Amino acid sequence: MKKIFLAITILFFSASCEKGLSDLNVNGTNSTSLDPALLLNQAIINTSFPVKSLVFDIGVVQQMISPNGGVLAGANFNQDSRDITTQPLWTAYYQSVIKNTYDARTRSKDLPNRSNMYNMARIYQTYVFMILTDEFGDIPYTDGGAGLVKGALFPKYDRQQDIYPLLIQELKEAAAALNTTAVIETGDILYAGDVAKWKKFAYSLLLRAGMRLSKVDPTMAQSTVQAAVAGGVITANADNAYIRHDANYTQPIGNTLNGGEAANFYLAKPFADQLKNTADPRLTAIAIRYVGATSGAGQTVAIGTTDPTKQIGMPIGKDNGTIVAAATADGLASFYDYSQVDRRRMLKIFSPVFLVTAAQTKLLLAEARFRGWITTGSAAQYFADGISAHMDQMTVYDMNSAVSTEARDTYVAATPLTAGNELEQINTQYWIASFLNGPEAFANFRRSGFPNLTPNPYGQPSNPDVPNGTFIRRLTYPTSELSVNIENVNEAISRQGPDKLSTRIWWDKQ
Repeated sequence: MKKIFLAITILFFSASCEKGLSDLNVNGTNSTSLDPALLLNQAIINTSFPVKSLVFDIGVVQQMISPNGGVLAGANFNQDSRDITTQPLWTAYYQSVIKNTYDARTRSKDLPNRSNMYNMARIYQTYVFMILTDEFGDIPYTDGGAGLVKGALFPKYDRQQDIYPLLIQELKEAAAALNTTAVIETGDILYAGDVAKWKKFAYSLLLRAGMRLSKVDPTMAQSTVQAAVAGGVITANADNAYIRHDANYTQPIGNTLNGGEAANFYLAKPFADQLKNTADPRLTAIAIRYVGATSGAGQTVAIGTTDPTKQIGMPIGKDNGTIVAAATADGLASFYDYSQVDRRRMLKIFSPVFLVTAAQTKLLLAEARFRGWITTGSAAQYFADGISAHMDQMTVYDMNSAVSTEARDTYVAATPLTAGNELEQINTQYWIASFLNGPEAFANFRRSGFPNLTPNPYGQPSNPDVPNGTFIRRLTYPTSELSVNIENVNEAISRQGPDKLSTRIWWDKQ
């Protein structure tokens, strides 16, 4: 009997101690209920395109490149660099964006007075999921962001052909549900809760999603585009969706190019030549060349010129060795003498990051009208308006990057949409209008096949990931997924194809 009493006493004492220890583990000062507006804002801030976009997306579409290897190796070398380039995008977007939008949705879903917040979070999450599936193909969508709420620690991968209809459905439902009679979420940093602008953002994303399907499912593409136009898309720069930066939240690429990599990235020859050969005034707004520079330290303001006639783009597919001969052949002092994006105007640490713009939307409308998917307006007018909108947008980067009205109108008048060349012209302008928006430029290049670029020759034909005469078509899955979620990754690979840079995603048909 004494033994039983002693055991009960010990058990009671142990339970009391555990209760005390449990109480110690409760933080009495932490908030138990985060405002979903804070979560959405955190997601928006963390969407600014990482340096990965510069190394891969922007390099694949031959707008900016680096001749240096190591951490900068990527598109210019046709080289897969999972940990350096793929991992940051996947990790940043799933952990800092999808997780936050998922939590914002979960916290606001059952609050009648926060219906606008719920639908804003749905729209923004859809935007980011579209980037992820366009970059990688099959991705965790249904389980994406559900780790804490549903315990989905090893998320399954959804097929891209299953994801896109869900993205389209989300955008339609969320846009329709936004309501000016509900609480206006003035704290949101994208549009300050402006319902009309959020609707235009959603329908512009819907237009973008519809156009993605132009090759793989023209019927769904057309109906989606028509729904977007009926809802009302972004047609004025005042409604552009873009992220603002400050001293606390600096622009990732601008921060990089104003730091240790300032002398390592250059305007690619195809992009610089396109602007130069067509007397495009955006070249003056974008570029600077440090004439005669022989080192990074020699790239001083005193020798910098924005004169468009003096800009020279760097040829693609050159490394530290071969770029020297290329620079000599171009009559330059060194490769430091090639043109760059002006980091004192276009790519400051506080520069904006544009997500969806009137210029892009107008150009997509031009293509939709050319295809006969919509009946309002004319393809030629949408085309001209898209060019004008992007030129007008330049002033948001810096007043010294502004394109004058006279220069804009002269270029537009000299660049009409011509019969037989419509798709190439429209999508080449879309390439220009998406400059610095790497994921969108990369996606639309694969979808449309324009501009008509020459494949990067570096490492071909022996490169197993990017065979001779081909382009990078997607990013590969990060090492973290291969390490901890390999079963689901392998299932995705078995459906989609080899986990290589050259594997086409579902909507990217030849």
